[in-house]
Amino acid sequence: MHGVENKVILITGASSGIGEASARLLASNGAKVVLSARREDRLRSLAGEIGENAVWLKSDVSNAGDMKALAALAKDRFGKIDVLFANAGIMPGSNMSELRVSDWMSMIDINIKGVLNSMAAVLPEFIAQKRGHIIVTSSVAGTRPVPGNAVYSGTKHFVRAMLDSFRAESVAEGTNIRTTAIYPGAVKTELLNTVAPSQAKSMVEEFYKNVGIEPEIIANAVLYAVSQPDNVDVSDLTVRPSKES
Repeated sequence: MHGVENKVILITGASSGIGEASARLLASNGAKVVLSARREDRLRSLAGEIGENAVWLKSDVSNAGDMKALAALAKDRFGKIDVLFANAGIMPGSNMSELRVSDWMSMIDINIKGVLNSMAAVLPEFIAQKRGHIIVTSSVAGTRPVPGNAVYSGTKHFVRAMLDSFRAESVAEGTNIRTTAIYPGAVKTELLNTVAPSQAKSMVEEFYKNVGIEPEIIANAVLYAVSQPDNVDVSDLTVRPSKES
């Protein structure tokens, strides 16, 4: 696709779901993809399927050093970085009254600090070259209150507010860095695997099974954002099942 060919795109959370689907679609349209996740076997398999236009690094977004290494790999292998797709995230939902504090901290580490670590790794390159594109997976939970998932919702609201504020900074500073926040609704991914078993989880799983859309639909939204001309910024994309309120 025009506007995608030969772009070098870093993708976190690339071992499954939206990240994996996006890697496949972007590469099939001529992009070079740099894959990050904690599951080495899946990364190796995915990169092997894509071929010479993919490299991978077993890495953890909560580790700033890992993200710097990922950016260095992209530069070493492909000579540049055009796009960051900060997609890694977890959702171990629960009522706050349950006091699952370790789950709260894990979400902060991955959903918030992981995005910031990823951005910090590519921003020096983007600022120096006065161009770049940062895409972050938020959620419809980042646009409204979500009882039973308050901390997750909070992390996704953070993504929305931070990225929109950063976009304004980029305009003021003339760095020409585009930003896109994607707000998926119910998507058939492994995200629910981090939720503790409960009656509520069973109900949500049934809803996702019957109504949820495939991750390839979100990958199409990523492709759309990446393919736009340099003077077009697709800032916000909400993509959800037509039967989801």
